[in-house]
Amino acid sequence: MRSAFSKGAWVGAGLLRNARRVAGGLALAAVVAGATPAGAQTLASLPSAAQAATVTGPAKPILAWVAFCERYASECALDPSEPAEVVLTPAIWQTLNAVNKRVNKAVHAVTDLDHWRVADRWDLAEDGRGDCEDFQLLKRHLLAEAGLPRRAMRMTVVVDEKGEGHAVLTVMTSRGDIVLDNKTSQILPWRQTGYTFIKRESQDATAWVALGRDVSPVTTANR
Repeated sequence: MRSAFSKGAWVGAGLLRNARRVAGGLALAAVVAGATPAGAQTLASLPSAAQAATVTGPAKPILAWVAFCERYASECALDPSEPAEVVLTPAIWQTLNAVNKRVNKAVHAVTDLDHWRVADRWDLAEDGRGDCEDFQLLKRHLLAEAGLPRRAMRMTVVVDEKGEGHAVLTVMTSRGDIVLDNKTSQILPWRQTGYTFIKRESQDATAWVALGRDVSPVTTANR
């Protein structure tokens, strides 16, 4: 890895260099839109209220996540005083969609094997390249900079339509759990993704929780 945190400051390139400016701009745009009649009309575009995913017990973390947290402790830190869910307003919905689309467009998808010559590595796409988890980690970073509670945004391991391990970002909201994914720029309720949900980061500790009884993939190393 060619860049990392230094005393809390970004020294990477590309999107991360301007993370605060980008996130601040998105947040401001969302607030402005939400205060206008056009913004109010987006209520109809919000996902219908749905049941949240059920936690069934503790789960073992992905090993690459453990290594990521050693390098980026602040990205994995959990503040239990933060809200456990996001109140999904038109302004927040616009911000979520803007970040999801921006990152999906800006980051070039490449497997960890091609990128780093290792099976699985979690990063923040500092060089503009990454696989599934790198997209989602960058989205969470930008959304947290925009003011969304990190506790309500949990990295999640699923089995995708190909039967492969895949990582998405679950956002717990007042309308249920919704999913940001690099395979689509459409944000969907978790039950509409077609994925089998395996486990996700806990909302109560720096740990993971199971979302069912299915066997977990060892890695999430696909694009």
